[in-house]
Amino acid sequence: MLKKNALLLSLCAISALASGYKIPEQSLNSTALGAAYVANALGADAAYYNPANLVFGGQKSEVEADLTYIRLTGIDFAKGTYESTSKSESFFIPHLFYASKPYGNWRFGASITTPAGLSKRWDDTRGKAYAEEFTLQVIELNPVAAYKINDQWALAFGLRGIYTDGVVKNDLTPYGGRSQNLEGDSLDYGWNTAVTFKPNASTTLAATYRSNVDLSVEGDAQVSGVGSMSAAVEIPLPAVLSLALAQTFGDLTLELVVERIYWSKYKQLDFNYGNAAIEASSMGAPTPKEWKDSNTYRLGATYRLNSDWKIMGGFAIDKTPVPTNRMSFELPDSDSKIYSLGARYTISPEMEIGAAYLLSDKEKRSTDLAGALANGGTFSNAQAHLVTLGFTYRY
Repeated sequence: MLKKNALLLSLCAISALASGYKIPEQSLNSTALGAAYVANALGADAAYYNPANLVFGGQKSEVEADLTYIRLTGIDFAKGTYESTSKSESFFIPHLFYASKPYGNWRFGASITTPAGLSKRWDDTRGKAYAEEFTLQVIELNPVAAYKINDQWALAFGLRGIYTDGVVKNDLTPYGGRSQNLEGDSLDYGWNTAVTFKPNASTTLAATYRSNVDLSVEGDAQVSGVGSMSAAVEIPLPAVLSLALAQTFGDLTLELVVERIYWSKYKQLDFNYGNAAIEASSMGAPTPKEWKDSNTYRLGATYRLNSDWKIMGGFAIDKTPVPTNRMSFELPDSDSKIYSLGARYTISPEMEIGAAYLLSDKEKRSTDLAGALANGGTFSNAQAHLVTLGFTYRY
């Protein structure tokens, strides 16, 4: 049971496209706009956010390189007189985007992103029983091709290759259980598609879809009192549908994005262990999750201040898929509000630089999960701070 709870957190963190420890902000503009960046995505990073828009971009090849610093605050837990705080975490995450010059009605692109790759650590006895540590690295390669049907319509299709590597540690020995240490990885595949419709010069409608990917994580587990064994689990990285509308009023463009994340595919977590005794124990039994489909609502604004400067800002409401009776130390998730701002500066027709900041502020939430370890309690003060620096080059 411990191993399931532990790896659950790390695997759920893989999803860059749902609530939980996601990172939907993969570029300078997306950080500045709170990821309200689908219909109006026109740079090289459109290869990730809306590849259909590549054919409405410039006539040159374009490369964008970004670096994001992420700071996760410690999460407070309180139940009566018992209080604890998880460790804070810091990360530097690079991103790379490419868009080719047009080839007739075709244009091609690719992105290398890190849609997830966070860490959560608790030092107290109760927290360590669920998540003493999980550290996760995820890299996604997404080549895409876009086709311009006419001046109003464009379509795109892409392939997703997702590599995952993680370490999970837990300690149940104070409760008469076992300590465990897991290392595992996987390489899995999916696809994505997009369509853009421009009814007039100032209005853009877009829809993007990223397929579900079943993550087939396999690794080695060290279990106290038993020793080394193999461990494997398959868990869905859920499909995501994004619908977007961008409207331009002179120098101002507003964009509304609604995302639907299909987390309801995640009904249970079932591990397969390479040890018959462990597999036959409670650790080998499926754990119900019963997650729900969730929505995220995003609003972004882009203003062309002059020929050199563009400023951006965004706001989003991100709903959690985790039911109250399934929330615990390994995934203390809740609804969040997202605030963002940023700017780009044009150095020359070939080069741009920029910076952006984003704050994700999660709501206080209580759990009614039964059991000796959790048995209720309130999680609070969870925040994520992102700072992204970016450079664009056209040739």
